[in-house]
Parts: sequence; structure tokens; C-alpha cells
Amino acid sequence: MAGDTGAATPTGRLFIVATPVGNLEDITLRAIRVLGEADAIACEDTRQTLKLLNKYGLRKRLISYFHPHEGRKIPEIIGLLRSGRDVALVSDAGTPGISDPGFPLIREALKEGVRVVPVPGPSAVAAALSASGLPTHRFLFAGFPPPKRGGLRKLLQSLQREQATLVFYLPTRRILEFLEAILAILGDRRVVIARELTKIHEEFIRGAAADLLISLEKRPLKGEATVLVEGLR
Repeated sequence: MAGDTGAATPTGRLFIVATPVGNLEDITLRAIRVLGEADAIACEDTRQTLKLLNKYGLRKRLISYFHPHEGRKIPEIIGLLRSGRDVALVSDAGTPGISDPGFPLIREALKEGVRVVPVPGPSAVAAALSASGLPTHRFLFAGFPPPKRGGLRKLLQSLQREQATLVFYLPTRRILEFLEAILAILGDRRVVIARELTKIHEEFIRGAAADLLISLEKRPLKGEATVLVEGLR
């Protein structure tokens, strides 16, 4: 083509955008700007992302990018980035890639020489730690523990000598089983259950594992929880 210099088209940028874990007001001004300027938004659940976009008057092309089918969308997103388009990656809540979809896409983008830009913000881990009352100078984030009892016990056994505060994500239906395993393997340590963070029914439940097990047997919990366990003293 006449006038073609042969210069390569610069790639777009992949923005890793942290979004609220519950309260939609917990979003940074920068995140709102980035979401408004991006050419497309890769999101975990389009319905959840639309709630956020509608609150701030944003309309964008959405690409559904969710576990376990993340790999199917990676070529499409990488294609956009190669063509010079900017893409914002969000999850349903908090920071993408932190026990949420994102890592495979980020890894592939870096392989392609795409600039990956973090847009920091809400994190259930940081929020729970900050108000837990447990030591925060050192912590170990273990994410979602294995769903099977044997896998859970094996994980906790590997953490018996860990002095850092241990942080887990758990559906509340697994809390009693989890507390039983804590007692059996780690002992009667201090535990904090941070439930429904930043939402209307936000609640922090604190106490020794044995006491919590007794009290919560009579009081089923609902929603999602971040559970913190005292490290070895």
C-alpha cells in the first residue's frame, strides 16, 4: 500500500480493574475513568458488571470471561489488544486474578508483549484484615480451601507451623466443617469470620474456634465469608 511505512500497530493495554466487593460506592475515580475509556470490558458475569456500569452511566462492549471457560475468550481478547484496543478486566467483586478469573489472560497478554496495568482498589482480603483485630504485619492468603474434607485437612496440616495470620475465602455453608478442621489440626485458635463485607448485612464474628463452633451450630449463616485464623504463637 502506498505510504505504508511498515510500522507495527502498537498493542492496546490490559487494565486490571478492582471493583467493589459489595457497596457500589467503593470504587476509585481512576477505575471509573478507565472503565469509561476502555474499548471493551472483559467481565466474569455481565449482569454484575452492568449493575456497576449503570450506576455510573457507562455503556461498553462486554466480553463474558468466566471460570472454567476462560480459555475460550482469550483469543478474542488478545486479538483486540493486538489491534491496539484497550481492554479492562474486572471480576464480580474485588481484584481480578485474586481467586477470581484473570490469571490465564494476564499471563497470555504478557507473553504477547501487552502492557498490563493494575488499577488498584477494593479487596476482601485487605478489608477483612484491617478490621479483624488479628495481627496484620504478616499474613498468608490461602484462597478457597479444597472442597473435599481430605484436601482441607491436608492444607491445614501444611500450615500448622505458619506464624502469619491465615486468610481464606469460604461459602458460609462450609463454616462449621472448616471450624471443626481448625480445632482438630491447628487447635483452639482465634478466628474471625467477616461475612458479607461492605453489604447491608456486613458482620464480623470473632472468637475462639471452639466457641464459634458451638454458637454457629445454632445459627446458620448466609452469604460469602472471608475467614481469618490466628497464626502459630
